Amino acid sequence: MYSVRIEADFAAAHRIVHYNGKCERPHGHNYRVRVWASGEALGEGGMLVDFSLLKGALKSLIDENLDHRDLNEMSVFADDPSAERIAEYIYHSMCEKVPQAAISAVDVYETPTSMARFAP
Repeated sequence: MYSVRIEADFAAAHRIVHYNGKCERPHGHNYRVRVWASGEALGEGGMLVDFSLLKGALKSLIDENLDHRDLNEMSVFADDPSAERIAEYIYHSMCEKVPQAAISAVDVYETPTSMARFAP
């Protein structure tokens, strides 16, 4: 099995509405996103997938939908834009943008030591 990973960063604000604690107050994060693709066969050039294809798709997704946004304004998160839900959203969005890439997991870091992963 081969795996490749790309990553990108974005800054956004959010609050977790259905939570009792400090995260229910508006705050922001400098998120780091890692997108994984996996597969058993290599394609042209001996590559699983071209890094630039993945990086371009993730950059487009972040720039258009996530960077410098209030994530609570996005209905997809239903007022609770947790790292887990952000990871799932990025996973499904990347699968749509690059279906040939076999996206296998998405990691979303809220801090260098706190991460959530979505992998179906």
